[in-house]
Amino acid sequence: MKPSSPILPFAARWRRLTGPAVILLAAAVAIVPQLLRGNSCGHDFDYHFVAWLNCLNGWQHGIVYPHWADSGNFRAGDPRLLFYPPLTWMLGAALGAIFSWTLVPIVLTFLLLSATGLAVRALALQALDDGPATLAGCAALFSGYTLFTAYERTAFGELTGGFWVPLLLLFVLHDRNPSGSLLKRSFDGSTAPLALVVAGVWLSDAPLGVMGSYLLAAVAVASVPLKRSLAPVLRAATATALGMGLAALYLVPAAWEQRWVDIRQATADPSDMIENSWLFARHADPQFNLHDIVLLRVSLIAVVMLAAALAGLFFTWRRGRLPASRSWWIPLALIPFAILFLQLPISLPAWNLLPKLRLLQFPWRWIVALGAPTGIFLASAVWVTRGWRRVAVVVACTVVFLGASAAAGQFFFQECDDKDAVASMLSVYRSGPGFEGDGEFAPPGTNSSLVATGLPAACLVRDPSIVLGQGLEETVPAWNASQGSCEATFAAQDHGPEHLRITATTGHAGYLVLRLQRFPAWRVNVNGRLITHMPRRADGLMAVPVPQGPVDLTVDWTTTTDVVIGRCLSLIAFLLLTALFLLERKLSRSRLS
Repeated sequence: MKPSSPILPFAARWRRLTGPAVILLAAAVAIVPQLLRGNSCGHDFDYHFVAWLNCLNGWQHGIVYPHWADSGNFRAGDPRLLFYPPLTWMLGAALGAIFSWTLVPIVLTFLLLSATGLAVRALALQALDDGPATLAGCAALFSGYTLFTAYERTAFGELTGGFWVPLLLLFVLHDRNPSGSLLKRSFDGSTAPLALVVAGVWLSDAPLGVMGSYLLAAVAVASVPLKRSLAPVLRAATATALGMGLAALYLVPAAWEQRWVDIRQATADPSDMIENSWLFARHADPQFNLHDIVLLRVSLIAVVMLAAALAGLFFTWRRGRLPASRSWWIPLALIPFAILFLQLPISLPAWNLLPKLRLLQFPWRWIVALGAPTGIFLASAVWVTRGWRRVAVVVACTVVFLGASAAAGQFFFQECDDKDAVASMLSVYRSGPGFEGDGEFAPPGTNSSLVATGLPAACLVRDPSIVLGQGLEETVPAWNASQGSCEATFAAQDHGPEHLRITATTGHAGYLVLRLQRFPAWRVNVNGRLITHMPRRADGLMAVPVPQGPVDLTVDWTTTTDVVIGRCLSLIAFLLLTALFLLERKLSRSRLS
């Protein structure tokens, strides 16, 4: 009988919690500007906040996985929840059910920054002691790009890359059984969690999913000659297949149903082209002014972070303190060089040839993968073990981190105006006209900017193509009854995020133009008869043919074939992942016995 493990002394137990506690304190320091001034209304804040509101509304109506955002297009709705990965907007909605909405973006930022620091620390602990590993986590948390993403862009989906990327590196670089067979080296307990990380990446942000997939493949291939084994490639391939299978419930509908919307508008802006997003690119055209300002800031951040990563690597090498084995630190050291290459015009053939890479739009998005290597090499370079010198390093780093938080509040913080303040958006959502739509989610060949504000739930017309609202050029059209575009209007008797019912008595046969954007997943019934053909409108609204007399019209969201396929693939992947988990446990036990 083996003796039981000795109980750790009280002080030793607390010492194990010191590192995570420091990370949490650092994340709290990083959000001080928001605690003092309120949340930052960055570039993507409106989009995320509206998604949180619509998701929580769907949950309140019993919809576990909402697809339709009914507040878009001035209450005509749009399918944005179907095309945007669900993890961050579900997390935001969950926080909204617990906290005041004014606190939700601040709490979410704190959680993501904390996760970033903890994940980088976990990766660093594979090669460094607790002190420098904690310093590496703090350095990644306070890195310029992390704070830029959190404050100026408020791109919560991409901010998750701060912790998904180091976790991906953690599991792909694991080698618990270096002398074992190919099977035991590949499935050493790391493949199942790596598959969960791959799924998390894709369910958090689509560009991040593309970057994570390429990063995983590159690190696995680079590790083969270093480890003299195909185990990294086998592990990465298995994890990628299972991870993307788990995410299929989102990926399959999002990929298949793009043909039902004008998704190309998402990348149609000239400033979003790769050629216009190299480091320090400048443009004479005034339309690029805002783009150039953002690009200048992120270019400076990229240069500083690349210089810090390479300097940390150089001084660590000179001091003979490169962490762990060559097979661990060399793949990390290659990441800054690869990212630098991708920021320069010389890399354009790679952007054109590699599938889906151009969908990233901005080469500098790759900087999200730079946080972990930068933090680890910097911490390894500056950390010392002697007492007073170590105190000096900690004090100096603390000053730098406090300065980074203050700089984020000064240069990256985006003040909220009356339109995008939380209180204003809540008012518009709960009792107002709804929000402007996004052209990328409009039906092909339509223009969502033609959707009028103030529309009734249903409008009886003879001509299905009639323009309902009026407005001056370049202004949002508005509808009111005095315009005479509707011969009769009807309210909804039952209206939820994915259900609509209207009962009416019409004076003549015609069309009911619904305040609802057309989408193939909607099933329309009139007096119990399925409507399969409806005339198209320029604004994308549904024009349903109705007879004279009593009308009972229902519109319900349906589960389309691609959704069923995605869910089945996710279920199969879950079962296979469970089997893999059990296999890895069995192999680990046989190794220890």
